[in-house]
Amino acid sequence: MPKTFQRNGQFWLLALQVATVNFFTGGFGPSQALLREDQGTSLGIAGLHGTALGIAAIVAGALNSKLVHRYGRSNTTWLGLTIFSIGITIFVFAPPVQFTLVATFITGVGLSTVINNVNSAGSHAFADNSHVAVAQINAIAIAGFVTGNFIIGTTANIFRDQWRMGLLITIPFIWLMFIRGRKYQPELHIPEEGGPQRGKLSRGYWLSWFGFLISISAEFATSFWSASLISVRTEASAAVSTLAMIAFGTGIGTGRWYAGRVLKRFHADQQLKIALILQFIAFALFWSSNILILCLITLFFVGLGLSVQFPLFTLRMVAFSEGRPDLAIGKSSIAAGIAIALSPLILGILGDQFGISRAYIMVPVLILIAFAAVAF
Repeated sequence: MPKTFQRNGQFWLLALQVATVNFFTGGFGPSQALLREDQGTSLGIAGLHGTALGIAAIVAGALNSKLVHRYGRSNTTWLGLTIFSIGITIFVFAPPVQFTLVATFITGVGLSTVINNVNSAGSHAFADNSHVAVAQINAIAIAGFVTGNFIIGTTANIFRDQWRMGLLITIPFIWLMFIRGRKYQPELHIPEEGGPQRGKLSRGYWLSWFGFLISISAEFATSFWSASLISVRTEASAAVSTLAMIAFGTGIGTGRWYAGRVLKRFHADQQLKIALILQFIAFALFWSSNILILCLITLFFVGLGLSVQFPLFTLRMVAFSEGRPDLAIGKSSIAAGIAIALSPLILGILGDQFGISRAYIMVPVLILIAFAAVAF
């Protein structure tokens, strides 16, 4: 990892923007057990919230290159944060499941728009150190995930019926970023004469796209339902199980910050293989554990294995885009959308039929498929 990389104002703005939307992901995904208790729904119905997020990611991905062409990456990111704020507000103040599903979709459109453009902006702005910059931006962003998990879990333990209110913290923070951070944006955007980025992408891109889809499927299956598995296996309450997911986010953040230094001698594909092997072993230990402290330790290592997969797959897709990063990132959002839409839902349905413990065998199968995609 180069030691000369400078984290300037634009770097911190990008990192904080994606950390803000990750606050929702960290609080919302693991809190599915809380949401199910509030709404009295099955695992399958609760899994529809993941489907709503997935459909939102597909919509955001399909619109990405057009929005970036018209408004530029920076303005499109602020648009995403505005949409995100609207969705959060509806989610907090409209408790019935039909409203939380709509709110989750709106929030997801904003969330995916922000993630898409922060990663492409980071790759472009720090081109000479893109592997370092994108990994560290996403490492800092995980602080938002962990903070969201901590605040929602703590709120649920102290004020059981008010746990959603913690999500509203993101709105004043977005306003503060807008006021203080706009000076770090690039200069005024001028749309390219050739129009939005378009065209066919290479076979190498689509192989990376498939591996990315499988990796995200495993990540969201773990994020959404691990708290439920912990609750079943250790008899911990839904609130405690939600708080326990901090270990997962901490593992992801630690890996994204330090993995580049530890694995710098290995090729990107070798790094992915090492990460997937670690994830597989750690998940097997997590799945078989009945002790809360062992669940926390093994979840940390599951997160460690997952940590480098998102930035490495993202950079590989950009590298295969033939100079069309906005198109490549938009298509990757569609992959993420499919994964987020189907993975938690399928796992929830399997959980209703066979129990969450047996249903979770789906995750190691996904890890093996991702490994095969990288190998080939």
